[in-house]
Amino acid sequence: MIRAVVLLSSGMDSTVNIYAAQKEMQVSLAITFDYGQRAAVKEISCAQKICTQLKIPHQVVSLPFIKGFGKSSLTDDSKKVPTGTDISMDDLEKSQKTAKSVWVPNRNGIFLNVAAGFAESLDASFVIPGFNKEEATTFPDNSQAFLEQTSKALSFSTSNQVQVKCFTTEKSKTEIVKMGQELGVDWSLMWPCYFAEDQWCGQCESCQRSKRALKSAGITKGLFHGN
Repeated sequence: MIRAVVLLSSGMDSTVNIYAAQKEMQVSLAITFDYGQRAAVKEISCAQKICTQLKIPHQVVSLPFIKGFGKSSLTDDSKKVPTGTDISMDDLEKSQKTAKSVWVPNRNGIFLNVAAGFAESLDASFVIPGFNKEEATTFPDNSQAFLEQTSKALSFSTSNQVQVKCFTTEKSKTEIVKMGQELGVDWSLMWPCYFAEDQWCGQCESCQRSKRALKSAGITKGLFHGN
């Protein structure tokens, strides 16, 4: 059977991707990165619960040097994470501004290359991140073009020519929820929020996008503050 390594942040996209991967492949390992992000504790805890439920080996990989880049509000506590009315998901200009605030330099490039090293060592053919079409408009490292170019690079840097595959790159968040429903995703286990509170804040951009998509399927009860 084809083997894969999944990058699991426990957000909506990566959660649906690990369910999809398990259906089609043998998931040899799920990796959650701790790079000094605000939500690290919750992301790791939720990822562990997802992997326990799916009976998939899980490993936390620490990359503390990323916090040292110091450009992102996700890793620098002195910077404000955009929330509430700071965000307008359907306003491209405003979304570009908020995306700049939470952008972590080369994060997905680093993650995929690290995961590819694990994949090669496990004789796995694929690394699977969680990306989506909505966010690719403001985050180019969520795009299909990025996946294709990274796969080309990995064909040179891994002896078994590891490739990048994502089941949701061309899907909107609403389409991803539909896919997750068909796969039987337990939404209560995921953590899309940029913060590490008891519940999702419901106000950061990641929460707002996830909340809107889940509401379209009638799913929100008890997941975030104020619902």
